[in-house]
Amino acid sequence: MNWDDTPDTATERLVGASADREDQAVEAALRPKDLHEFIGQEKVREQLDLVLRAARARGATADHVLLSGAPGLGKTTLSMIIAAEMGAPIRITSGPAIQHAGDLAAILSSLQEGEVLFLDEIHRMSRPAEEMLYMAMEDFRVDVIVGKGPGATAIPLELPPFTLVGATTRAGLLPPPLRDRFGFTAHMEFYEPTELERVIHRSASLLDVEVEAPGAAEIAGRSRGTPRIANRLLRRVRDYAQVKADGVITQEVAAAALAVYEVDDRGLDRLDRAVLEALLKLFGGGPVGLSTLAVAVGEERETVEEVAEPFLVREGLLARTPRGRVATPAAWAHLGLTAPGTGTVGNGQQDLFGT
Repeated sequence: MNWDDTPDTATERLVGASADREDQAVEAALRPKDLHEFIGQEKVREQLDLVLRAARARGATADHVLLSGAPGLGKTTLSMIIAAEMGAPIRITSGPAIQHAGDLAAILSSLQEGEVLFLDEIHRMSRPAEEMLYMAMEDFRVDVIVGKGPGATAIPLELPPFTLVGATTRAGLLPPPLRDRFGFTAHMEFYEPTELERVIHRSASLLDVEVEAPGAAEIAGRSRGTPRIANRLLRRVRDYAQVKADGVITQEVAAAALAVYEVDDRGLDRLDRAVLEALLKLFGGGPVGLSTLAVAVGEERETVEEVAEPFLVREGLLARTPRGRVATPAAWAHLGLTAPGTGTVGNGQQDLFGT
């Protein structure tokens, strides 16, 4: 199963990084318009600013840009900023939408000079379209095949200079020939809580919501280092504050609201805690196989592996080992449980973290 083909559980989660229609509508209103407004990713912003300013000074189109990183970190926002900084229109599409080389040829042939083409999930583009993109990026030309069989003819089609901005959550799936054709590549890192606090204050001002500094810090600490999740939690806390408080988001209001939505102080939700509780209470901390753990939780194997586990591993609460999933000491502490005897786990197997 492809990592981007996330199960329905992923789209229903309050702390999920995928964007639904509501998120997309709100993000459009909250997006910064230039690099100076963009919060976080200092190194990427500094490097990208140099690339764009140099291109403007030369009167040329900017180099092709590849942005990689987890969902919700601002790749789409940066692509729009690139177009705005270059004073160019932007065309937005995605890899899954381009299943044939003809689909890509139709898009490329309609581009204007200097236009920015944003290709989201570029790693999911079909191989024939990918091979056509090589020539388009390097030579601003594509060969359109007319006819079939021995009578087929390749007609060269010249393209106006354009800037391709590719976005991917899995840069390792891009073939080297495609990666090499990008003039600038950047990896988007997860945000620090202080950066997310700035994101929350900015979004609150645009949404006309009053949020106190401790309230913003409470939301930021549960946002998994992702601005999209921070903005989503802010909206849910705003609803709670308007209904059950005086509309002001304080630390107490934020904590009470997120308790209602089952998001704990580390950003874990019901699914995350269910996985940890099954691992700790039923299997003594592991090792336990993924399929067994999924059955115990009552979820599909793919849901546990692709939706819950990445964040638990990143938080140091769970480890993937050749023998199965193992809980770390931090997982026992987070759930307020006491680990079994030193050196062994509850099922009598050797504890990988024992001394």
